[in-house]
Amino acid sequence: MRVLIVDDHPIIVAGCSAMLASEGDIEVVDARDADTGLAAFLQHRPDVTVVDIAMPGVSGLELARRILLEDPAARIVVFSMNDDPIFAARAIEAGAKGYVTKNDDPYLLVKAVRDVAAGGVFLMPKIANRLAFGKTGGGVSPLASLTPREMEILRMLGAGLGMAEIADATQVSYKTVANSCSIMKRKLGARTPMELMRIALEQKLA
Repeated sequence: MRVLIVDDHPIIVAGCSAMLASEGDIEVVDARDADTGLAAFLQHRPDVTVVDIAMPGVSGLELARRILLEDPAARIVVFSMNDDPIFAARAIEAGAKGYVTKNDDPYLLVKAVRDVAAGGVFLMPKIANRLAFGKTGGGVSPLASLTPREMEILRMLGAGLGMAEIADATQVSYKTVANSCSIMKRKLGARTPMELMRIALEQKLA
């Protein structure tokens, strides 16, 4: 089995690579951002692709969308620091087949990779339960009303990118980004782009 890991943290990549390679039947290749991740996917055609959400440039969710445009049968696992079920929900909406958080038992990633490679799906039980029963840790997340594209734009605003830079990175028009910002302001009760940036930082998107 071949697994591609796309993550910008060298220690995470090294640890995951060693853990997966120790299984004996898994070959690991890696990349550090969405652009090199997509190129590696097209070159190596992995059985499973593991992507982080927060990376330089566009996020793992956007990378998942781009991979699935190239290969609708691609099997993707999102591996994230964020255990908010809203992120898991958006990952599944983006086409991922699994969601694992980095602060849990690392061997859950091995299980997720094997389950997804076999054609199944994998969500950690605590996230699956919270999604099933609509529980988001004491209240509805303000991000719950956002689409995956809106979350991507909000994350990039939080990282300090301007709308023209976001349009270039996400391969959409400036007008589309501006319209999305207007919609997010209404959804989130924000009045300015700076308030959207603050919300992104508070929600640990950036």
